[in-house]
Amino acid sequence: MAELSETTGIPVPTIKYYMREGLVAPGRPTGRNQADYSEEHVRRLRLVRALVEYGDLSIAVIRDLVAQIDNPDLEELELLGAAQKTVTQRKEARPGPYKDEAEQRLHELMVRRGWRIRTNDPAYRTAVGVLATLDEVGRHDMLEALDSYAAAAELIAEADLRLLGGDVSDRERAVEIVVIGTSVGDTLIASLRRLAQATVGERIYT
Repeated sequence: MAELSETTGIPVPTIKYYMREGLVAPGRPTGRNQADYSEEHVRRLRLVRALVEYGDLSIAVIRDLVAQIDNPDLEELELLGAAQKTVTQRKEARPGPYKDEAEQRLHELMVRRGWRIRTNDPAYRTAVGVLATLDEVGRHDMLEALDSYAAAAELIAEADLRLLGGDVSDRERAVEIVVIGTSVGDTLIASLRRLAQATVGERIYT
């Protein structure tokens, strides 16, 4: 285990903790207090560390996610959807006319763009909440720009999925790209947006 710790840079107590929590399988026993660890252990440890540090996920959520990675009956597309949901906050809109109108607005947008509609998806519920809030505070100019925001989001999504390539059979790599790419990517996109706003603002107003 000392060699495994040296290879991954993860302290031995942390490795033992991950194993106790069922996030990483134990090694193959070779003697008293000795075990062999494979490249699969190295990859899983690095994935778990990435999920903890970059995905900011709880141990319980990671345990559920790695169980799905190890489930051969779960198809790759279902696994990617599950991975995305782990890093998607769900914020519900308050019941009322604003929520109803927001849901209709989002539904119509997704139909126009040919997006698959999953009303129970956390991102769908959060989008409804955001649209309802914009309507309630009177920011109808942002609502009118919704198609432009959606077009930009689709370009970003295409860039995200190009990172995966055509082969998603490497399940751990695919989950790592989705979870880290989404959580860190959200921060990157927000930063780039602000930099672009500064440049475009100078272009328009000076």
